[in-house]
Amino acid sequence: MRILGLSAYYHDSAAALIDDGRIVAAAQEERFTRKKHDAGFPKNAIEYCLRANDADMHDVDYVVFYDKPFLKFERLLETYVAFAPRGFSSFRMAIPVWLREKLFQKDLLRKSLKTHLPDFDWQERLLFSEHHLSHAASAFFPSPFDDAVVLTMDGVGEWATSSVAMGTGSKLEVTKELHFPHSLGLLYSAFTYYTGFKVNSGEYKVMGLAPYGEPKYAPIIFEHLLDLKDDGSFRLDQSYFDYCTGLTMTNDRFADLFGEPVRGEDDLLTQFHMDIAASIQAVTEEVVLRMTRALAQETGSRNLCLAGGVALNCVANGKVLRDETFENVWVQPAAGDAGGALGAALCGYHLFKEQPRPVNNGRDAMAGSYLGPTFAQSEIEQRLTDAGAKYTVLEEGQMIDRVADDLADGRAVGWFQGRMEFGPRALGGRSILGDPRSPSMQKNLNLKVKYRESFRPFAPSVLREDVADWFELEADSPYMLIVADVRPDKRRAMSDAEQALFGIDKLNVARSEIPAVTHVDYSARIQTVHADTNPRYHALINRFKDKTGCPVLVNTSFNVRGEPIVCTPEDAFHCFMGTELDVLAVGNCVLAKDDQDPKLKRDYKDAFELD
Repeated sequence: MRILGLSAYYHDSAAALIDDGRIVAAAQEERFTRKKHDAGFPKNAIEYCLRANDADMHDVDYVVFYDKPFLKFERLLETYVAFAPRGFSSFRMAIPVWLREKLFQKDLLRKSLKTHLPDFDWQERLLFSEHHLSHAASAFFPSPFDDAVVLTMDGVGEWATSSVAMGTGSKLEVTKELHFPHSLGLLYSAFTYYTGFKVNSGEYKVMGLAPYGEPKYAPIIFEHLLDLKDDGSFRLDQSYFDYCTGLTMTNDRFADLFGEPVRGEDDLLTQFHMDIAASIQAVTEEVVLRMTRALAQETGSRNLCLAGGVALNCVANGKVLRDETFENVWVQPAAGDAGGALGAALCGYHLFKEQPRPVNNGRDAMAGSYLGPTFAQSEIEQRLTDAGAKYTVLEEGQMIDRVADDLADGRAVGWFQGRMEFGPRALGGRSILGDPRSPSMQKNLNLKVKYRESFRPFAPSVLREDVADWFELEADSPYMLIVADVRPDKRRAMSDAEQALFGIDKLNVARSEIPAVTHVDYSARIQTVHADTNPRYHALINRFKDKTGCPVLVNTSFNVRGEPIVCTPEDAFHCFMGTELDVLAVGNCVLAKDDQDPKLKRDYKDAFELD
């Protein structure tokens, strides 16, 4: 049985295909259209998923959409009624869009899908899951657990903003929900807006900025904005927010509470903004920990699965893991709305059609999240040739040795290998790599390659077998969703003058043997690299270790700020020519910047809208 799952029309549209319960393909539409967070119908992602399974729409038994538009419309109407007459201007703008497009999404989906197969029985074969059920399914069914508590936290689905589900075998049931407008995701997004970053894309910047500050405003948040209970449930004081009735996340009362206006996106980041980021991060961690502690005590379960946008907060995830109220924690790598497409397909298979889960032998079913397009060597060479690239073709071992040498010599490398990752993280399929021992690598990659703020941290990719030697982590973290500290014996003692520095001044202080991936609080967002899921990337890090004694590489996504992660060899070459990357490895092709035609250089710094 083949089931196609879809998410669309809000942000991060995606498609996922399962075949007899096995995940065969999944991808976000943005990777094909080159439009960040593309919300349109995922036409290209659908075509890829079918092609990856040697199928067409005739071979698809059911299509499942990841939420229920009528319930969202109900929430919209009830919210405006509850807050009337406030928010009439927002209501007046939103209702025509809903009446024209979103209220009739079933018909819109049917018409879009008919372009693929006009005679498909959409009345019987187009199904709808609920938003949080899709998230929960995306986390539980691919997890390595036979039973687990599933905690989903995001902005809002139809009504739910946080939910708990219990999974056993091929069964999954939502048992409790927290409803809009009381939302941890929207609270975090309100502070994202307040600190001058874009909602639904800039939340990870707030998380990255937090270690530069002190959580001095956390008491104010608890006192005025958030009524938090022992079990993690809470209510938000809506008199400080504008997302129910207006066009912004916060209002003037919110700004007055903290004593500063909303930061403009081009305004200087100050210590105040760093302290605000640290404060909302601390509050988020406290809410999440109260939830997980209460759920562990209530259910007695040893296993926890996490999904929803808040599950991308890898700092909070690390706190949950170290709290040890659950023995095992597994986070869906595509935890946001894109992952809802996968969850919808799994809901269709296991819940709607009551099919059993495949046996995974205690391992997760995400295949390292390498579920996107791949390209044969002959196709890579043809595409690079057509793009005007000059390259050398090497045997795999030679290519790995050459790239390891380049990395050890301090060069920045574009690494394009195998299948593209599903989810927001680059995991060694579409990555930019560097030497973590270099004290200038973080700043150089941010400013000269990624064209983004210098404070943004980079993640370490470390051999799974060596992770405990370098970090305070004993567990797997294949999806870069757990933060842990660098081991004390790998840290560098800071001088009194260095310890006295504040805020962003800490950035250029080397804090460990791997300063390019060590945050100012000695933490790191860790990816463990496994030989069975990505043997080529594992071999590269192993070769780098042989040369340097260090089993770690800097890993960041292969794109510039505001650009989707590269999908094709041409995307990789264009990004290579638009940045100060030194080397590009695509399959067995190795490209040096100095060998390329300078006429092919592109201006990438301003090519994409800033994220």
